[in-house]
Amino acid sequence: MKLRTLVLFFLAAALSFTVKAQKQQLPNIADPRVHIKLPDLKGDSLTLVSFTGKVIVLDFWASWCGPCKLANRDLVKLYNKYKTQGLEIFSVSLDESKKSWQKAVDKQKLTWIQVNDPRGWDAQTAARWNIFQLPTTYLINKKGDVVSIDLEGKELEESIRKLLVE
Repeated sequence: MKLRTLVLFFLAAALSFTVKAQKQQLPNIADPRVHIKLPDLKGDSLTLVSFTGKVIVLDFWASWCGPCKLANRDLVKLYNKYKTQGLEIFSVSLDESKKSWQKAVDKQKLTWIQVNDPRGWDAQTAARWNIFQLPTTYLINKKGDVVSIDLEGKELEESIRKLLVE
C-alpha cells in the first residue's frame, strides 16, 4: 500500500512538472519546429502559419474520439458566433482513414478548416505539438503566439472574445 501511494505521488509530481514546463514553452506558429502543412478535404495543402493575423483555435481530434465529438459541438457554436469577427479554427485530424475523417466532418457539420495527418499518433505533427490525448486545443493570438492550452466552455469563449478585440 505504501509503495502504491509513493508511486502515485511521484507520478502526480512528474505530471505537474511536465504541465508547468509545457506552459512555459508555448511556441509561436512561425517557429519551424511546430510547422503544420497538411492536406485539407480537397487535397490542397494548408499551413497553419498562413492564418497569422487571426485568432486561431488549433484543434487536434479524430473521428473515433468520443470526447472530440462533444468538444466539436461547442466549437461549432463558437465558430458560428465569432467567425465574422476574425476567429479561425484549424482542426488537425489524426484519423488514419480519410473516409472516416470526411464522414465525421460532414456528419458533425464542421465548416471550418479541416486538415488530416493520416499517420495518426505516429505523425510528426502530433509529436511536434506534444499531443498525448484527444481532443487537445491551443488558443493562438493574432501574432501567432500560443496563449493557452485546452481551455473549454465559457473560459475558452471569454479568452477568444478578449483576443478578438486586441
